[in-house]
Amino acid sequence: MSFLTVVLALLAALSNASASVLQRRAAAEEPEGGRGARQAVRWLARVLRRPHWLAGAGMLALSTVLQASALAVGSLSLVQPLLASELLFTLAVGSLVFHRRPNARTWLAFAALAVGLALFLGAAQPSAGRSTAPAERWLVVGGAVLCLAALLVAAARPVRGAPRAGLLGLSSAVSFAATAALLKEVTGRLAQDPGTVLAQWPPYATVGTGVVAFLLLQSALRAGTLTASQPALTLGDAVTSVALGWALFDEQIALGVRVLPEVIGIVLIGAGSIGLASAPSVSGTWDTAPGGRNGSDPGSQKPAPQRS
Repeated sequence: MSFLTVVLALLAALSNASASVLQRRAAAEEPEGGRGARQAVRWLARVLRRPHWLAGAGMLALSTVLQASALAVGSLSLVQPLLASELLFTLAVGSLVFHRRPNARTWLAFAALAVGLALFLGAAQPSAGRSTAPAERWLVVGGAVLCLAALLVAAARPVRGAPRAGLLGLSSAVSFAATAALLKEVTGRLAQDPGTVLAQWPPYATVGTGVVAFLLLQSALRAGTLTASQPALTLGDAVTSVALGWALFDEQIALGVRVLPEVIGIVLIGAGSIGLASAPSVSGTWDTAPGGRNGSDPGSQKPAPQRS
C-alpha cells in the first residue's frame, strides 16, 4: 500500500468535503426568491457569484486533480474506498464552519466508518496492478457496467421512496466507479504518450460517464433522503472499484482468512455511512436543525437531499 497514494486520496476526499461545505454555506447565505423556474435560475445565478461557492468550485477542481494523481500512482481498489472518508471530513469541516457539535451517536458512526475503512484496506492490501487496460477488456467490462447501471435504473422505475433512492444511488455508484477507472486509464496513457491522449477515446468517455453518474446521483437524491442513498453510494463505489481494478488493471486483494475482516470492514463502512448520512453536519441541514448554527448536532434530523 503506497503512502503517497493514501495521502493523495485522503487529500482528494478532504478537498471534496470542503467544496461541499463551502457551497452549502453559499446556498444557506442566499435567501430563497420564491418558487418557479425563473426564480430558481435567478437564485442560482446569485449563489454562483458568492465567494464561498467560488471557493468551493476551486476545491472541487483541486479534488479532481488529487484523485487523478492518486490513481496515477496507486490502484483503483485503494483510491476509491479511501474516498469514502469524504463523509468523515465533511463532518469535521462542516462542524467547524457551522459551529455544530456532533453528538455521541454521530461520533459512533464516525468511528465505525473510520475503523471499517482501516480494517478493510488493512486486510485487503490492494496491489498496484497495471496502469492501463487492453482495449478488449474495456469493451467487455464497459458493456457489463453499462448493462448493470441500466438494469438498476430500470429496477428503480416502478418503486418509490427509499428503495428507489437506493437503486438509483447504486447505479450512480457504479457509474462513478467506472468514471474513476476511465480516469486511471487516462492518467496511465498520459504518462506513456502525453502528446496523443486527446486524440484517443478515454478522455471523452471519462467526461461522458461522469456526466451520467452526476445525473443519476441527482435522481437518487430527489427520490429519497441521503440515509437511503448514501450507503449504496459509498459501498457501491468501493466494491465496484475493487471489481473493476481486478477485471481491467490486474489489481488483486488478499483473500482466504482475510475475507472475514474484509467483510466486517465493509459492514462497518455501511453502518457508519448510514449514521453519518443522518447527521446535519454531513447531510447539509445546519441551518434547519433546532438550535441554529450555534446549536449542538441533534443527530436525528431528516437529512436534506444532498450528497456530501
